[in-house]
Amino acid sequence: MDWVVLICSVIFVIFMAAPLLGGAPYLPSRKAAIEKMMELAAVGRGVKFADLGSGDGRVLIEAAKRGADATGFEINPILVLVSRYRIRKEGLADRARVYFKSFWRADFYEYDVLTIFGITRIMPALEKKILNELKPDGRVVSFAFRFPHWPYARVEDGVFLYKNPKNFI
Repeated sequence: MDWVVLICSVIFVIFMAAPLLGGAPYLPSRKAAIEKMMELAAVGRGVKFADLGSGDGRVLIEAAKRGADATGFEINPILVLVSRYRIRKEGLADRARVYFKSFWRADFYEYDVLTIFGITRIMPALEKKILNELKPDGRVVSFAFRFPHWPYARVEDGVFLYKNPKNFI
């Protein structure tokens, strides 16, 4: 019985330690929020899509179902396994993948659309990173949390759409 407590404790620590490593706690996105994110970012065929902190893969799966080439970055190994399982179960392994990797160590140069459900404390640094790496016609969708200096192009139902300001210079 002690080993059950130990395993449960390890799982709990993994879930709780991830936010301390520079991310956000896992909170699954609601279906309505995911739909709004896809709509505002115009996710569809031919779009290179990345979800930063991809959790259980539900955003990736929706992007892949819409025809996007979807990539997720997740630092929680349990959620990576859950995501990979769900992606295979949906038959989307050819269009969706998730990496056990911090999005802070990822390059965003190749992506057309980035999605994030971050928290206030990471948004200033993430804003700077994304602005340095976003394609000229790139789009970013953030659910619930805004970037501190980057004006959003549109907001609906708590979903913020950002377009690269370099595109307007």
